[in-house]
Amino acid sequence: MTDTFDQGTRRIRFFSLQSFLFTAVLTGIVPPAANAQSFEHATKDKVIAALPALDKMAQRIVDGDKVPGLSIAIVYQDEVVYLKGFGVREEDRREPVDADTVFQLASFSKPMASTVAAAIVSEGMASWDSRIADIDSSFQLYEAYPTAQVTLRDLFSHRSGLPGSAGNELEELGYDRDTILQRLRQVTPSSSFRSGYSYSNFGLTAGAVAVAKAAGMSWEDAAEAKLYKPLGMLSTSSRYADFLMHTNRATLHAQLDGKWQALAKRDPDPQSPAGGVSSNTRDLAQWMRLQLGNGKYNGKQLIKEEAIGPTHAPLMPLGKNPITGTPVFYGLGWNVDYGHYGEVWGHAGAFSVGARTVVSLLPSEGLGIVVLSNAFPTGVPDGLANAFFDLVMTGKAARDWVADWDQIYAGLFGPAVEAAVARYGTAPASPLPALPLSAYTGTYGNPYIGRAVVAEKDGALEIRIGAEGKAVFQLSHFDRDLFTYRPYAEMPTMPFVVSFAIGPDQKAIQVTIDNLNELGLGMLKRTED
Repeated sequence: MTDTFDQGTRRIRFFSLQSFLFTAVLTGIVPPAANAQSFEHATKDKVIAALPALDKMAQRIVDGDKVPGLSIAIVYQDEVVYLKGFGVREEDRREPVDADTVFQLASFSKPMASTVAAAIVSEGMASWDSRIADIDSSFQLYEAYPTAQVTLRDLFSHRSGLPGSAGNELEELGYDRDTILQRLRQVTPSSSFRSGYSYSNFGLTAGAVAVAKAAGMSWEDAAEAKLYKPLGMLSTSSRYADFLMHTNRATLHAQLDGKWQALAKRDPDPQSPAGGVSSNTRDLAQWMRLQLGNGKYNGKQLIKEEAIGPTHAPLMPLGKNPITGTPVFYGLGWNVDYGHYGEVWGHAGAFSVGARTVVSLLPSEGLGIVVLSNAFPTGVPDGLANAFFDLVMTGKAARDWVADWDQIYAGLFGPAVEAAVARYGTAPASPLPALPLSAYTGTYGNPYIGRAVVAEKDGALEIRIGAEGKAVFQLSHFDRDLFTYRPYAEMPTMPFVVSFAIGPDQKAIQVTIDNLNELGLGMLKRTED
């Protein structure tokens, strides 16, 4: 996975961190300890005996300000054995987190989405091999053959060839789901069809929207009808507006100047199946029971085993875990890992504006844990899940898992941010002067990013871009035809480059917006003055 990490560090995509570049970390690999002592299988006594140590660990983490708040649920043999919150929902208000506090799950939403899809497959309204073209003929990929053949299985396992970040930048710019899915046809594939894995929020979203359409429903209605209501998950929703209606909800936090701060909000509705679920640990404990029961819940087979079973089957190799070196695969909305304690089903989520979540299940033991936190970046959820499995299976944590995961995150972000700030944070001592600002003003666009308007305001340039031009950013001159801007609230010191290509008439003919150009689609040609 080294190549993946290096690639991600160079690209520095901070807004949608559940995208492909952090596959090994953020898709929820929670492996057993590589060098753990020998163990016997879990028992209820061993699970209960592990809880005080986990409790102390979580409290120590919150007291040490590693995260503002945590909520944890544990299920063993179809019984909820632990539900507890720690810390606060928001730093400034100091209201306590409990088992009913609703968190945004980020990419933890993906295994939830695959459960909804499995329920629809179980009812015979679709199959995992249903072709999207047969459900929704309007959906298109870049090439004709994948467009005609791509299935639900392909999209839920991230093997359609769609690059992982496709659509993320459009969401940043305020475009709605329909617009984003329609524009995916502009994106050149990152691999040939079904030959490569690329973790794609909007690829999975396209599959989820299609399977809901096969059931004659919107995605949000399907999730509620097929999963949340049957399991009594009364605080769970796939709509951001529902999250905001809860008074007992966790605020997102990111680190700034060494402190946890609520810097931004995150409306993930465009990618709701991939990152838009909100829930609490009380509800998620019921979902873990369904998963560990292979579709059985309260003695009733709610989802047929032949529909839910494929979601846990290893399909696409991901490489090795960055800490333990154990092999990892992706199924349908799930990671599947193999280690010292057997097969593990897991997934995690993150928003760079302040969420980290993880679920990890040991199906052979009937044991599962969910850890929700309201902060990013942090390895706390992963580390607690790792430590808990060690405590149950061997009686002690094999290592300081939280410190190990924190180090992974620090290594990913710190050097890259520092390098970008060092290069573009301060203008050169003797910069080449810009052309008259009127040389850059005008309207630019392309079919993917859409329309951008560069205008002069108060003696400087600003750029209006995205849906209805609502995203407005001031440009700071750096050197000749190169400007910088800082689009992300959670990274206020992080500069990104906006560069203009100048034509023979000394007017800009093209603008390239660096943080929107990962796919080569951030180059916008002048369309009018």
